[in-house]
Amino acid sequence: MHKTEHDVITSPDDVALDRLCQSLKEAADRRHGPDDWPADSLAACAAAGVFRWFLPESLGGLGWDDLKQTKGYLKLAAADLTTTFVITQFSGACRRIAGSENRVVGERWLAPLIAGDAFATVGISHLTTSRRHLENPVLGVAAEPDGGFRMNGAAPWVTGAAHADVIVVAGTMEDGRELLAAVPTDLPGVGCGGGAELVALSASCTDQVTLDDVLITAEMVLAGPIADVMRSGVGASTGGFQTSTLAIGLARSAVDYLFHESTRRDELVMVAERLAVQVDELEQRLLTAASGGPCDAGELRADANRLVMRTTQAAMTAAKGAGFVEGHPVGRWCREALFFLVWSCPQPVASAQLCELAGIAS
Repeated sequence: MHKTEHDVITSPDDVALDRLCQSLKEAADRRHGPDDWPADSLAACAAAGVFRWFLPESLGGLGWDDLKQTKGYLKLAAADLTTTFVITQFSGACRRIAGSENRVVGERWLAPLIAGDAFATVGISHLTTSRRHLENPVLGVAAEPDGGFRMNGAAPWVTGAAHADVIVVAGTMEDGRELLAAVPTDLPGVGCGGGAELVALSASCTDQVTLDDVLITAEMVLAGPIADVMRSGVGASTGGFQTSTLAIGLARSAVDYLFHESTRRDELVMVAERLAVQVDELEQRLLTAASGGPCDAGELRADANRLVMRTTQAAMTAAKGAGFVEGHPVGRWCREALFFLVWSCPQPVASAQLCELAGIAS
């Protein structure tokens, strides 16, 4: 990543975060495909201390609690969903590394990662929502007679794969146990795709990573082999609200656009105000959950999905033909809203969405 100067953000209410978000917003409009990896925006986030939000002070982080992190993510997502999505994958990898009982891997990677001198990401979707229906695991693990393991197969959805120095990868053994490892991308047998052309967020350079007889040594193992390694508590993400957070942040961008347009178009005032109330209410539910209050994560996710679709389509309707021209932010927001229909979308949420679209009571 390129180095850049930026004030360190001390809280989600810090004006430094607002300045960072403004720079991210301006850069977001210039990105289109996999060749537009947001290196400068990520560097700005690193310089502002964003990468330190997610780790305890004992490991060089800022020790932000769940509420502060959620408030920070809401602002980042409203400014630049692509960069924010990349950061979620980066922070997920960092938390897994930091939470491992294997201190060797943390000593190797955490300092350069939070400084922005290295990049980490995750290849774990095949153990959560992606390709769970397949009979055989897409990424297999076999124990070596003299210690260590061999990984063969592919991690199908890895964000920033071609730009990663280390990838937190999960694989499955023949007996069903699972292994989590921090795999350096310069190892023999690791192949990283340059980024798929997606409907939205192509600049996140999300692609498949293949592992061809890759040797995993003890120094790389984060957890396992054990059953359900993703539920082992090793750096697990809190509460499952992260995806909803980013959806609400994007919905906020759309509503802000409607308010801006309503200053010269009276017919938009009531629409903007009504949708703003709905975003405010859903955001408050999210913040209550982040504070430890009761919340059904699936219900919140379904509501966030519906809201981000409605707000972005309302913004497109207000923008008219101008919004349908490539390069207009409203068009990008509408495409980005579709991402929440597929990103880590649990089957109950997907089923509820399909029933609603079909007019079926779920």
